[in-house]
Amino acid sequence: MKFPRLALLLMLWCVILLAFSCSGITFAQDTPQPSQPVPPQKPSPDNPPPPVPQPAQDNPAPQQQAAPDSSSQTSAPAPGVPADRNPYPAPAPNPPPLMRGEKYRAPWEGEVHWGPLSRVGIGADISPLGIGIKSAVILTRTIDARVMGNFLSFTTPDFDIDGTKATGTLHLASLQAAVDFYPHNSIWRLSAGALLWNGNQISAKGDEQPGTSFTLDGQTYYSSTTNPVSGSGVVGLHGNEPAFTASFGFGRFVPRSNRHWSFPTEFGIVFMGVPTLKINVSGTACLTVTETAATCSDVSETTNPVGAAFNQSLQSAEARWRRSLGDVTFYPIFSYGVMYSFTVRNK
Repeated sequence: MKFPRLALLLMLWCVILLAFSCSGITFAQDTPQPSQPVPPQKPSPDNPPPPVPQPAQDNPAPQQQAAPDSSSQTSAPAPGVPADRNPYPAPAPNPPPLMRGEKYRAPWEGEVHWGPLSRVGIGADISPLGIGIKSAVILTRTIDARVMGNFLSFTTPDFDIDGTKATGTLHLASLQAAVDFYPHNSIWRLSAGALLWNGNQISAKGDEQPGTSFTLDGQTYYSSTTNPVSGSGVVGLHGNEPAFTASFGFGRFVPRSNRHWSFPTEFGIVFMGVPTLKINVSGTACLTVTETAATCSDVSETTNPVGAAFNQSLQSAEARWRRSLGDVTFYPIFSYGVMYSFTVRNK
């Protein structure tokens, strides 16, 4: 039969076409030919160029001539300046870049400088020296001078001395001067000074009730009913006169600007030396509750056995107290204050 043979030829032709399409081979008649550009025709009397349409203008503005290029022109030298010399100074070079941690410092001419005694500050603070009234003045760019007065008085009825009730008073009064140095013109401060006058002291006064007992250096005594024992003592916090001071802090007492208010702080010590101790005792002391001539004596009579024993106990206790006070030779300083500064003369 012819039909199977025709089908076989048709299938073979399809396989050939499929192979050509997969291999990327195309027939020449299937590839479109690129269009050739038409060469421009030269205008001729027979073929004039088409007119270019122009926009309509009601009031055509006059044509402006282009400004000449400034870069192409050479400026004329200033009168009186040679032609080979540039009359315009060269711009100042930029400052070098700062290293890490380095602060930019303006030149001396660009900074604000305050001369000696140009600004004064007054203020107050509170510290272990008492309530302080102070004044400061500028000496140089990084140095100030201060003068201070401190005072305070405080009394408490509950003061105990080896079991004896007494009334204690803290009396603070001093006059101080100091010089302040600000390293690298910063707000941090190092100060050195002295207490020119120091009246700081602690005093106590007590009376033993008549007929009551008290202990002095481990010995028990009784206060007479007719002449009770009384005593007073003063601890002077001024072993060294003058007493030098050393401190540090932050915040300027006199700002280096037109600012008025500042709030400086200070921490330091006073080299006050070993405190002094003075004790006065009066009255009649007894060894027993029963008052007799043999068991009682005035504390000022050192020839009487009872009076001699009492004074020995008193001296022994006083020596112990002085040894304890000998360990305290510094007095603390930590203050917080407020200052108001103003200008008294030109910079």
